[in-house]
Amino acid sequence: MLPPFGWQAALTQWQAAPAVTAFLIAACGLYLWGVRRVARRHPARPWPRWRATAFLAGLVVILLALQSGIGSYDDVLYTDHMVQHLLLVMVAPPLLILGEPITLLLHASRNPLHTWVKRVVRSPVASALTSPAFGFCGYAAAVVVAHLTTLASLVERSQVAHDAEHVAFLVLGYLFFLPILGTEPIRWRLSYPARLILLFLVMPVDTFTGVELGYGTRSSPGLPGGPRPAWAGSAVADLHAGGSVMWVAGDAIMLVLMMVVFVLWATDSRASARTQGWLEAARRATVAPALPGSARTDIDDDDEQLAAYNAYLSRLNAAGPGRSRRPADRGAP
Repeated sequence: MLPPFGWQAALTQWQAAPAVTAFLIAACGLYLWGVRRVARRHPARPWPRWRATAFLAGLVVILLALQSGIGSYDDVLYTDHMVQHLLLVMVAPPLLILGEPITLLLHASRNPLHTWVKRVVRSPVASALTSPAFGFCGYAAAVVVAHLTTLASLVERSQVAHDAEHVAFLVLGYLFFLPILGTEPIRWRLSYPARLILLFLVMPVDTFTGVELGYGTRSSPGLPGGPRPAWAGSAVADLHAGGSVMWVAGDAIMLVLMMVVFVLWATDSRASARTQGWLEAARRATVAPALPGSARTDIDDDDEQLAAYNAYLSRLNAAGPGRSRRPADRGAP
């Protein structure tokens, strides 16, 4: 007999989950061991605190999703069930990825563990599992199949299937967001525009699922069975509210992740250097025919070339947009 669901109930109605507790304690302990070992081996370059904070926050999200009141009510309220799914597939994985546990393990370990981890990360199996195509298909399939097919009813009846669904959401969410938000030493290195396109393309999956649930009926798969408490309201209204959570909250979280990618792009010095290099190459290709020798020297560092380049710009400005410039006129003052 659970009390009416709310913020107080979500924070006070905890449930025991020994497997989840053991996993979280082990993950936290190993990560902090790696942070301490890196700090001891490289005191001048300790592990960034913000990455450790992000990883530990991801573990806290898993704890709240599975053992707090959110986990206690997931068999009673479909709305709470949907909140739990979003936490496991869209919130916890990005936080864990930003913590870079694989890179931390490589920095903290020595041979033979170091070599073994590098070999596993770069193996064909790992490359296939971390590919953007597999991550996209896995994420889309998990969201659609878990909510719109008869598998949702099986999960509602079987605790083992329910636990397996939680693991699948967490793993598939991690694999999807890894090449988008992570800098782990995997095979795939996506450009920032490609990362944004992937996030944009996967948004309709959440929207479609939310809309379908918003128009669901009492026979829709996945609704909690058995008697409902009086405070829970009708099952259909609960289903529609869960669809709204998937649609609105899912798209909102995806927009936040897009903003994170923009921030990573703006602060990535390597991406800025590549952009500047491309622009400099384009400028050299444009002015090279007019300024002999500019392809061999840096225009900005050579006074003669810089003066010739400024004179070239002045001639272009004097010619005006309506006049054509023949190659023979380029050398004329």
